[in-house]
Amino acid sequence: MQEKLAQLAQYRSKIIAGGGPKRIEKQHEAGKKTARERISLLFDPDSFVEINTFAGSPDLDNLQYPGEGVVTGYGTIDGRLVYVFAQDFTVAGGSLGKIHAEKICKVLDLAMKNGAPVIGLNDSGGARIQEGVDALDGYGNIFFRNTLASGVIPQISVIMGPCAGGAVYSPALTDFIFMVEKISQMFITGPQVIKAVTGEEVSMEELGGAYTHNQKSGVAHFIAKDEEECLAMIKKLLSYLPSNYLEKPPLFAPQEPPGDPLELRNIVPTESYLAYDIKDVIKLVVDGGDFFEVQPLYAVNAVVGFARFAGQAVGIVANQPNYLAGCLDINASDKIARFVRFCDCFNLPLVTFTDVPGYLPGTEQEYGGIIRHGAKILYAYSEATVPKVTIILRKAYGGAYIAMCGSSLRADVSYAWPTAEVAVMGPEGAVNIIYRNEIAKAENPQEVREKLIAEYRAKFANPYISCARGYVDDVIDPADTRKKIIEALKALAGKRETRPQKKHGNFPV
Repeated sequence: MQEKLAQLAQYRSKIIAGGGPKRIEKQHEAGKKTARERISLLFDPDSFVEINTFAGSPDLDNLQYPGEGVVTGYGTIDGRLVYVFAQDFTVAGGSLGKIHAEKICKVLDLAMKNGAPVIGLNDSGGARIQEGVDALDGYGNIFFRNTLASGVIPQISVIMGPCAGGAVYSPALTDFIFMVEKISQMFITGPQVIKAVTGEEVSMEELGGAYTHNQKSGVAHFIAKDEEECLAMIKKLLSYLPSNYLEKPPLFAPQEPPGDPLELRNIVPTESYLAYDIKDVIKLVVDGGDFFEVQPLYAVNAVVGFARFAGQAVGIVANQPNYLAGCLDINASDKIARFVRFCDCFNLPLVTFTDVPGYLPGTEQEYGGIIRHGAKILYAYSEATVPKVTIILRKAYGGAYIAMCGSSLRADVSYAWPTAEVAVMGPEGAVNIIYRNEIAKAENPQEVREKLIAEYRAKFANPYISCARGYVDDVIDPADTRKKIIEALKALAGKRETRPQKKHGNFPV
C-alpha cells in the first residue's frame, strides 16, 4: 500500500505542478497568478475540492498536459457552495481540447444540478489546433450549457489573460464579465489578422483590453487594477445574489446610510436643466451608503447596480442627469434592459430612480436602431415579476417616463418627489408646439413664451395630476425616501404574479 500511496502522491504532484517551475515563473513575471493560486484566493481556506484531477492521458509517467490545462471543482465562498473552472496558462497556454472542454462541461452540469453559482477563470490561448474539430465541438458543448444554465444559476466569467476567437462566446453568454487592467484581452480576431484583412493597425490592448470592453463595447461589466482586487470584487458580487433562481438573496444586518436624510432635499435642483449626480441620492438611501455599481464606465447616462435596504438585496436602476441629461440612448437601453432581466431571473426586487427628459434624439440614434434598442427596456420591465418600486425625482417625460418602470409597466409602488414633472414632454417643448402661433404674433415673443412655460409647468408639469389619475401613489418628502422604499419592499415580500403561458417571448434584440 505504501508503494501505491507514494505513486499516487507522485502523480498528484505532477498535476499540481502544472507546466512546471519555469512556466509558472513566466506567468508571475507577466503579473498573473496560476490557476491554483487564483482558486486559493477566491475560496474559503481548505474548502476547495478538485474533481477530474487525473482526466486526460492514462500515461501519468509521461504527461503532456497535466490536468488537461484546466482545474475544476467546487468549494465555498463566504460559506456558500460555488463551482469553478480555472484554465491553466502554464499548460499548453491553457488551450482547449476535448477533455479540457469535458471537464468544464461537467462543472457546469454539477452546478445546475446542485443549484450553485459557477465561476469561470479564463486564461487560454484558444483551441488546441491539433485536436481539430474535437476542440470546436468542445466549445459548442460549453456554449450549449451556458445557455441552459442562463437564468438557473448565476454565471460569472473572469478574463485573466487572453480570450480569443470562439472562446469569447462562453463569457458573452454568462451574466457578468470581470476584466483586469493590462492583463485581460478579449477579441474575435487578433491584431495581426485585422491588419492582414483590413490594413488597420491596432494593439491588443486597444482592440480587446479591459478599458475597451468596459468603456466602449459594453461587453464587460467590471474592471479591476489587479487580480487580488478582481477576486475580491467577485466575492462582493456573490454576496448580493442567490445561489439559484429558486432562492432569494441572502439577508444581511440592516445599516443606516451615512449622512442626514434631510440632505436629500438639497441634492436635486428644482430647475430641470441643472445637473446633479444621481449616486449622491442613492448613497443617502441604501444600507451603509454601499452601492455596487455594474458597468460604471459604460453608457454612463444610466446607472445600474446592487444595494440593500434593511438588509435585503435589490437591483437599482437610475438615470444620470450628470451625463446627456440622463437621456436614454441605444447603449443605456441595452445596459438597463439586461440588468433588469438579470434581477428578474434571480428574485432581486427592482428600485428605479427616474429623472429622464426622453430618448436621445438624432440621426445617429435613429439609424442605429434606438426604436429597437429602446423597446428592450419596455420589454424587460414588463416581463419582470419581481417587486418593482419607482421613485420619480424630477423629469419624467414621454415614452422614457414609461420605460423607466412607469405604472403602466406594472410598477407595484410609484412615488414622486415634489420636484417631479410627469408629462408628455418638457414645458419648453410643449409650449413651442401648443402656442406656436400665439408666440409668433406677440410683440415680445420671449416674454410671452416664458410666461406660458411657467403656466404650463404650474398646471401640467407636476406630480399631482398623475396622483389624481392614480399613476403615482403619493408625493413624498425626499427625506422619507428610504423609509418608503423599505415599507414597500416589506409589503411586496410575498408578491406572486404570473404571465401568459408560452414557450418564450420574442425579445427585441
